[in-house]
Amino acid sequence: MFDYLIKGGTIVDGTGAEAFQADIAITGDRIVAIGELGGVANEVIDASGLVVSPGFVDPHTHYDAQLFWDPRGTPSNLHGVTSAVMGNCGFTLAPVNNEEDADYLRKMMVKVEGMPLEALETGVSWDWNSYGEYLSKLDGNIGLNVATMVGHCALRLAVMGADATKELATPDQINEMKALLAKCIEEGGLGFSTTRAFTHSDGNGDPVPSRVASEEELLALCSVVADHEGTTLEWASDGCLNGFTEDEVELMANMSLVGHRPLNWNVLTVDSARPADYKNQLKALETCTDKGARVVALTMPVLVGMNMSFLTYCGLNMMPDWGPILGLPVSERMEKLRDPEVRKFMEERAASPDAGVFSRLTGWNLYVIGDTYSEANEGLKGRSVGEIALERGVRDFYCLLDIVLEDDLRTVLWPGPTDDDPASWHMRTEAWRHPDVMIGGSDAGAHLDRMSGAPYTTSWLHDCLHGKSLISLEETINHITQVPAELFGLRDRGVLKEGTFADIVIFNPETINAGEVILLNDLPGGEGRLYADVEGMHRVFVNGIPTVVDNEPTDHLPGTVLKSGRDTYTVAIPADA
Repeated sequence: MFDYLIKGGTIVDGTGAEAFQADIAITGDRIVAIGELGGVANEVIDASGLVVSPGFVDPHTHYDAQLFWDPRGTPSNLHGVTSAVMGNCGFTLAPVNNEEDADYLRKMMVKVEGMPLEALETGVSWDWNSYGEYLSKLDGNIGLNVATMVGHCALRLAVMGADATKELATPDQINEMKALLAKCIEEGGLGFSTTRAFTHSDGNGDPVPSRVASEEELLALCSVVADHEGTTLEWASDGCLNGFTEDEVELMANMSLVGHRPLNWNVLTVDSARPADYKNQLKALETCTDKGARVVALTMPVLVGMNMSFLTYCGLNMMPDWGPILGLPVSERMEKLRDPEVRKFMEERAASPDAGVFSRLTGWNLYVIGDTYSEANEGLKGRSVGEIALERGVRDFYCLLDIVLEDDLRTVLWPGPTDDDPASWHMRTEAWRHPDVMIGGSDAGAHLDRMSGAPYTTSWLHDCLHGKSLISLEETINHITQVPAELFGLRDRGVLKEGTFADIVIFNPETINAGEVILLNDLPGGEGRLYADVEGMHRVFVNGIPTVVDNEPTDHLPGTVLKSGRDTYTVAIPADA
């Protein structure tokens, strides 16, 4: 007798092979049969007219904290994600020695990942020291499977204390970090993650600990993963934003080679206005392959909904020379934003080549006004800055500043990306077919009130079926199932076949989509986050248990921590193949 029998669905098995009609039987946490099946089941699911696929794998999330107050991992769970990799960019909540270190990590996460401090203080238990103790708080209490990287920043802080943000490590300290990383991996960590990106500063405004590390330290830590089965590497760097220098390419290759593991980075942004950066980043991947390494770029297949504000820290602060202006106290900031010379300076600097990836935020006419807070701005919500500027007879950028100043900078702004053009989409389609480019980079669990990356899976499915239709359904599902599962070596996940784990998504191809992005005030302390419901999601199974039924989450928490070696196998790099 089966637990579940899924009858008559269109099977897209994750491999990229052509879809076919079949039934699927589930017993316990496994798929036990696929074909034309009879037999008795506790529940028979009529999947006629529906697509049945493997559960989706999100390779880049930051659910490290959110799972404590939201164990289902919303909204990723609604959008078919059954396994997620977290602990990316060198940022984890363990290991931690004491309350002082925990306080540092909390404030660092506020700055680098946009997590509200009150949620981190009241929604997370913080009753652990070791990495294994942290994982034990999650295992058995989560609604989706998670694999967790070990972050360089926490390692450095645990070994070096306050010196972690100031000093180079001594040889003894490097060896101590190596031993601690090995222990974390033995306790279940998936591998090692780090950042050298200029955008990553801590709660004090100083570079996060990993940015202070020498290349010697970085490569020594990468070498640790070579001694452990089923591990991997991940990093963020300046080159991930604006193109790699020769030194960064050399370092990436060496990280992969000394670790004998693939290295992935986030995120490859594709913009026809910046073709040189795109070519540089693809060339970097190929150069690493020529050296015998494996370096993989993550890229998003949809334009992620995000908002901006001149009041709180966001992507606008990353514009060249804007940071010192937007970092001023509000009254002084407003005075500067009224100054015609400052306006001219900011507009010119944003339009300069130095803006790099942030140039996609400079389509001022495309910005749509969100919530407003003053009588002067009544009626502007939902209108574009370009339309308003035309009525007022002023420059688009100056019009935008006039609006936010009326609201004491509180105005919510929804940028219209400048890279939503046919040439950029053609380049993206080319990138998706590159052997070292992988779909992902949602940042789900981070930048909570600024970015909505979690629904990318269903948004892309909708676009594939009813929008631009740039690639086939089979290719789309392969990109979000088997490809990431194989990069991380997830055992028996990412494809539908007999004997694999029953991580399964059943959706209606006519209606599958992400809902409207809204601000939901449901975080601990009442803070807000961007959120989108799902449409057309009939069922999601995690380890054979339904976690979503007809677009709504269930109360089941069948997820598990995917531990290196036990739940993953080693993925070879070219030099070792």
